[in-house]
Amino acid sequence: MLVKIYGSAIHGVSAQTITIEVNVDTGGVGYHLVGLPDNAIKESSYRISAALKNIGFKIPGKKITINMAPADLRKEGSAYDLSIALGILAASEQIKAENIGDYIIMGELSLDGGLLPIKGVLPIAIKAKEEGFRGIILPKLNIREAAIVSDLEVYGVDNIKEVVDFFNDGKPLERTTIDIRKEFQEKIHFFPNDFSEVKGQETAKRAMEVAAAGGHNIILIGPPGSGKTMLAKRVPTILPPLTLREALETTKIHSVAGKIGTETSLMTVRPFRSPHHTISDVALVGGGSYPQPGEISLAHNGVLFLDEMPEFKRTVLEVMRQPLEDREVTISRAKFTVNYPASFMLVASMNPSPSGFFPDDPNNTSSHFEMQRYMNKLSGPLLDRIDIHIEVQKVEFDQLADRRKGEQSNDIRKRVLLAREIQTNRYKDSAIHYNAQMGPKEIEKFCELDEASQQLIKTAMDKLNLSARAYDRILKVARTIADLESIEKLNPAHISEAIQYRSLDREFWNT
Repeated sequence: MLVKIYGSAIHGVSAQTITIEVNVDTGGVGYHLVGLPDNAIKESSYRISAALKNIGFKIPGKKITINMAPADLRKEGSAYDLSIALGILAASEQIKAENIGDYIIMGELSLDGGLLPIKGVLPIAIKAKEEGFRGIILPKLNIREAAIVSDLEVYGVDNIKEVVDFFNDGKPLERTTIDIRKEFQEKIHFFPNDFSEVKGQETAKRAMEVAAAGGHNIILIGPPGSGKTMLAKRVPTILPPLTLREALETTKIHSVAGKIGTETSLMTVRPFRSPHHTISDVALVGGGSYPQPGEISLAHNGVLFLDEMPEFKRTVLEVMRQPLEDREVTISRAKFTVNYPASFMLVASMNPSPSGFFPDDPNNTSSHFEMQRYMNKLSGPLLDRIDIHIEVQKVEFDQLADRRKGEQSNDIRKRVLLAREIQTNRYKDSAIHYNAQMGPKEIEKFCELDEASQQLIKTAMDKLNLSARAYDRILKVARTIADLESIEKLNPAHISEAIQYRSLDREFWNT
């Protein structure tokens, strides 16, 4: 008897429906699994055999042929265990299978018949709804993630026996529903950190506000203990809240990577990713034999923090150059290409020198050669893609001992939201959302300079030997500073402040 049952495969951040055809033939004995399965799927026969035996069923001693269509698409992982097991039971007429094709069925089996969680549940559920399936049956630990999708019956099960009873005896499964909008609104403003906890560093806070308002990349340069990491961790608290669309987009990526917790349904705050400096280039941008999203995609719609940036391998940093411009990553293989979104805000930090002190500090023991070698770890083209370079000075005792609270993140966020609203209205007829995304055409249109501003930026370019890209960055940052003040025309004060945020272009760092 031939039975068709449906599962799903992840491709990039989307899913593709897989038809699992199970044919049980009395003319022979054997177990044949075809359709480009990987080793985890090939090993499923052992898990399935033990699981079925432990719930009172068995794999029949007949010729079993299982085809996973489309046969030219590589399938991977153990998530097809439940689908294959039910297909074998239905094809061997051990259970009824009248409406088994109405559902997407996925889950990894343990030897006692229990079900273990799988990756990529959200895109699988979205695809099931798109293709008109009645519902989806999954391990119970995955149901909150799948229940994000409305108008789809989502059933979570602990054991394969529950699914067998559902199809065989009509024993109902418990359906899970979530009011996703209510849950989203309840959690969207929750943050464990706040800018009011940062002592001093008013200049750095201002730079962070400008960066958040315009979506600009920023690097913090300062000695150890000056608060660089503390500042970086609080950036998400002043960024605009995620929209529901952004939340779904972000959750899909984390779902594919298996980073969604069992108690989580929808990501409600912007991600903050802080990889260690020993990370490989593939782990950062994504890829591998079976491509997975990297850290820059996991930071999509959020913040990627590179602490002690010069300690990262240069090859790792250089592979970020294209994603920083294109805001997506393309992973190409011989037979397929995968695109992962990577629209993130880069926040980096570094010491001013190998010894940890600024070059003009009396305590600095680094030689001229050591300074040059340290700074050369960051290439010019990469630094050009970072709009704001800000020096973070050591915090004095009086500031640390001051019991007064600083400005709260919520107050800073209100100003950021007003600036973002101005940008949304400005770019409503284009694909741009904030100032950092402006291209040459938009810069020419929205960053007109008066004579005094032109002269100021010309002097800065001559003295600092700035590149054309750095010139564009200054104009973009100046545009954001003007937006924070709700001023339409750029003036010399905006240009002057923006130039101050190009610390690493100064001769001070290049001698």
